[in-house]
Amino acid sequence: MDGEQTTRHVREVEAESVAPICCEALGLEGPDFCRGYIQHWLRTEKEIPNQSAARIFAAATSILKAGTPAAGSH
Repeated sequence: MDGEQTTRHVREVEAESVAPICCEALGLEGPDFCRGYIQHWLRTEKEIPNQSAARIFAAATSILKAGTPAAGSH
């Protein structure tokens, strides 16, 4: 279930869940502000589906890796 078949509340949860993971990993403020928004969109699901969790962590990993210098670069 991707794209337009994915419900809006799941898309919102996925998109907003990446931010607190990145903030926590980088030691930045902000994760607390995301929680209420995520909970609002989870009101019908109650929990994040496994497939969504995988996409969330994949996106966060991609973002965090993009900010890391490649091996061997100066």
